[in-house]
Amino acid sequence: MTAQNTRVLPEGPEAIAEAARLILAGELVAMPTETVYGLAADATNGEAVARIYEAKGRPGFNPLIIHVSDLTQGEEIAAFDEDSRALAGAHWPGPLTLVLPLRDDAPVAALATAGLPTVALRAPAHPAMRDLLAAVGRPLAAPSANASGRISPTRAEHVRASLGGRIALIVDGGASGHGIESTIVAVGGGARRLLRPGPIDLGIAPWAADGIEAPGQLASHYAPAKPLRLQATEAEADEWLIGFGPVAGNASLSASGDLVEAAAKLFDLLHEADARPAPRIAVAPIPEEGLGIAINDRLRRAAAPWEGQA
Repeated sequence: MTAQNTRVLPEGPEAIAEAARLILAGELVAMPTETVYGLAADATNGEAVARIYEAKGRPGFNPLIIHVSDLTQGEEIAAFDEDSRALAGAHWPGPLTLVLPLRDDAPVAALATAGLPTVALRAPAHPAMRDLLAAVGRPLAAPSANASGRISPTRAEHVRASLGGRIALIVDGGASGHGIESTIVAVGGGARRLLRPGPIDLGIAPWAADGIEAPGQLASHYAPAKPLRLQATEAEADEWLIGFGPVAGNASLSASGDLVEAAAKLFDLLHEADARPAPRIAVAPIPEEGLGIAINDRLRRAAAPWEGQA
């Protein structure tokens, strides 16, 4: 792909106006959201969506999350039932993605759904993303703004390090609030299936999927460039240790054992560990409860053998 001059603008009216102009011209813009930074494109424009896959190096079989302004816009794309409307009513705008049947007349590019009969929808809560949705008046395809399979970005500088020269603009909204991707749940037939744990706990166990039906389900994902060892209570000689609770490490996700703090710092510290001289990374044990389920999901995928596909 042709190298671009990637600009960075601070969040504000000027940045939103320029982002909207670029989106409507079929370009890519990295935007802050309350979860992680997203790589936004016009979801109705097949060429723009294709540029997301090109910039990220993302396989075509991995679908994208479509961001909408509200339930009304969502219902133009997907078939909602009583349960999915209730979930949207309770958690939108916010970090909940719903996987729903795709409407036959949905105004989104087929590439965005990877040819699946379902679509992943989310109404984001971050004011910058909401302002952009209002400015363009169209749904936005927006996976995480990082090279495919690598650590998700929670700051503008993470995006620039990963995608600088591949995209037109990064809107800098500071550090992400949650610091971990949205909860993904498939809804239909009177059932809910948790496809990816995240900030919103719906009280259901993760679903063992047979294939890819939502983003973030590949075995290797969110990965640093270095080998990653989990459940480490102390560092080996060649490791940089990310601590938690009683395990101090070189830096800690949360010295007090706060899972909310740990989720917000997870990708930040993975980026930091990746940049350190030590050739390997270790991470302290995280409790498999509450938000720890989502954190461990990301860590297990980050530690899996990486095959360049995510």
